[in-house]
Amino acid sequence: MKRIDFDREVPSRQATTQAVVLAGGLGRRLGPLVGHGNKPMVQVAGKPFLEYLLLHLKKYGVTRIILCVGYRGHVIHDYFGSGGAWGLDLTYSWERDLLGTAGALRLALPAIEDKAFFVVNGDSFFDVDLRALAHHHVSLHALATLALVHVTDASRYGTVLCSDDGAVSSFVEKGRHTGSAVINAGVYMLEPGVLHSIPSGRAVSLEREVFPSLIGKHFFGMPGSGYFVDIGVPDDCTHLQADPNRLLQSVA
Repeated sequence: MKRIDFDREVPSRQATTQAVVLAGGLGRRLGPLVGHGNKPMVQVAGKPFLEYLLLHLKKYGVTRIILCVGYRGHVIHDYFGSGGAWGLDLTYSWERDLLGTAGALRLALPAIEDKAFFVVNGDSFFDVDLRALAHHHVSLHALATLALVHVTDASRYGTVLCSDDGAVSSFVEKGRHTGSAVINAGVYMLEPGVLHSIPSGRAVSLEREVFPSLIGKHFFGMPGSGYFVDIGVPDDCTHLQADPNRLLQSVA
């Protein structure tokens, strides 16, 4: 990872109405639930899961969205197109090789405005107030800000520890913490300088490589209490499909 010079790499303290959605998930663990699409296109109440993520962004005025797509990305493109039917302006960053979450972001860099932007994982939903997240990020002069959520069973997640001032202090690897804990909810606000630090041309993970490298460099977490669901595990995906009411209410 390249060293980030905070003063040089963060030219603006403005939030944006732009977001990047990481929608290249294969969904191998979901098996037949994926059908002929990919993980973000799993059906919930007659719509792709990804559609709810986009509607949540639109709810907060975020209408310019870059979709990072990979495996069967044409399924996403064929369904959403340019986004006009949803009042959105969608562009696509096509991942030909598996580049990981950070590598996919780095690939999308030419399409990203030179100001702070949202990033959303395509396989989880968190009903976080994006205005509050943007305010938190800007007011702290952050380089990166994670939305955090408390879960009762953290055994299948990596957990996040913060100091008293809200700065991220450490990560605990998946499987090393049981019981309740605070986790990364899959919604972020980043400055463009973070992407400039990511090596190009190879697979890079946000969670395992980029975020740990930002500790001590204006890197903060913001706890939230909204509805959270992760469709990466078949049981959770099946439960959501059987009872989607809280998801539907979150984008109403």
